[in-house]
Amino acid sequence: MTTSTIHDIGYRRYEGRRLGRAYVLRSLFVHNLRAAFGLGRPARSKVMPFLLGLIVLVPALADVGAVSITHRPELLIHYSAYPIQVQVIVAIFLAAQAPVLASRDLRHHTVPLYFSRPVGHLDYVLAKVAAMVTALFALMAVPVTVLYAGGLIAKVPHRADHLGHYLGALVGCALFAVVLAAIGTVVAAFTPRRGFGVAAVIAVYLLPTVFVRLVQAIAEERTDFTLEAWMGLFAPFNLVDIVQVRLLGAPQTATGIPPGVTGGLVALAVCAALAGGSVAVLYARFRKAGLS
Repeated sequence: MTTSTIHDIGYRRYEGRRLGRAYVLRSLFVHNLRAAFGLGRPARSKVMPFLLGLIVLVPALADVGAVSITHRPELLIHYSAYPIQVQVIVAIFLAAQAPVLASRDLRHHTVPLYFSRPVGHLDYVLAKVAAMVTALFALMAVPVTVLYAGGLIAKVPHRADHLGHYLGALVGCALFAVVLAAIGTVVAAFTPRRGFGVAAVIAVYLLPTVFVRLVQAIAEERTDFTLEAWMGLFAPFNLVDIVQVRLLGAPQTATGIPPGVTGGLVALAVCAALAGGSVAVLYARFRKAGLS
């Protein structure tokens, strides 16, 4: 007959408050947002995001300074046009930081560790996408806010509704951030190597943009203005500018804008499809990675 002995080695059950899903989602979001700017990481990880943030801010500061010195308010850049004018810098930021959020966990094989705890696959994906969206929004909204403040200080006379234009531009910045984050995170999530991820995101931004502009130039030469207008749906910055122009009343910046409210609604539907599709693809990608 065998006997068993129970030893009390001092472990105690957790009796504190259960913080729940909202706390987990918020913690994941904050962690990924900090990672997008290199916070909590070595100093070299902060150089690129903060340098790009400074570069994207310089034209706004220079423009406000020029308006203040010359007293020529017409020099002030339209708020909604600013993200398009600095799109190359925004794209580089996306290419540099999307792999940090989307592929680093894959590279270090830590995805299964997240899902060994009560972290839902959808929560994990939403936190990463929301962090990338917030980082991009901050990158574009800060210089637009500088322009707005400069316009108020300079008392620009030909823009009576400063606040309306500014709020519309912020909506545009949010839409830019959603579309770009949707594209960048999906592309970066399919390679665990950061260098490949950077190159892939740049390629996905650059190739459609060049292709669209080439087709638009040919269409304009042949006076096929319908094709020129609708081709804008296939380049991310043109796509959002269509929404800004047709639904938010912003001045046209990109080349080729489909006519009427219908064009704006179609562009908005494409933006929504990109956002929803990216979440679905990332959900499947990280769910598969979590099982390996």
